[in-house]
Order: sequence, then C-alpha cells, then structure tokens
Amino acid sequence: MDTGKLFGRSIAFPPRIGPDGRWTWSEGPQNIRESIQIILQTEAGERLMLHSFGAGLGRFLVEPNTAATRRLIQERVENALRLWEPRIRLRAVDVAEDPDDVQQVIVTIEYDLVATREAERLSLTVNLGS
Repeated sequence: MDTGKLFGRSIAFPPRIGPDGRWTWSEGPQNIRESIQIILQTEAGERLMLHSFGAGLGRFLVEPNTAATRRLIQERVENALRLWEPRIRLRAVDVAEDPDDVQQVIVTIEYDLVATREAERLSLTVNLGS
C-alpha cells in the first residue's frame, strides 16, 4: 500500500534537511499527525492567503487554567480539526490539567483515519498564563 497516495505526502513538520541534504518528507499517518499539529499551532490570520486557518490556541496564553478555559480550548480544537483536516473523523477531544504544571493543559485527540478506519491518538501541551 502506498501510504503517500492514500493519506498524502508533504514536507515534514517541522521542516528539516535529511542526511542526503534534501528536505525530509512526511507521508501516511505521520503526515496527518503533523498536519494536526500545524492546524493547532497556527493562529487565525497568520496565513496570508488563508486568514481563517488554524485553531487560534495562542489566545489562551493569558487565560487561567479553569474548567471554562479548558472547555473553550476543546471547542476550538474540535472546530478547527473538523474544518481543516478531512482525512480524520474525530472521536474525542479531552483537555485536562497538566498534573506537573498548573500553567499547562494536555490536549488529547482521538480520531479515526478516514481511509482505513484505524484509530489514532495524539497528545500535546498548551501553555496558559495563570
């Protein structure tokens, strides 16, 4: 199975040069994970020709770590992924307090790959202000 044709192929994120001196490429489920990270790390208005792209999680940098803030983050993640990543079907998005740092939350995304129905999971940390 050619995972590049099935799931897509693009320059790896973060962009880097491989041992052969060429850009490193990403394909398959890894390409989708990297795409999710790009969506979640991009602020609205950051993309010149695509102003509404991204989840806009940076706005939470000065927000308190409360249940209301975590719910807003969850909604932003769900909306952005449904809009910008058609290769997945969201099953759940959980936003929980980081037990080691009160200024961070852990976002866990559970999804199925549309092409194969394989279950995947991705976690990332979002920094808050207080």
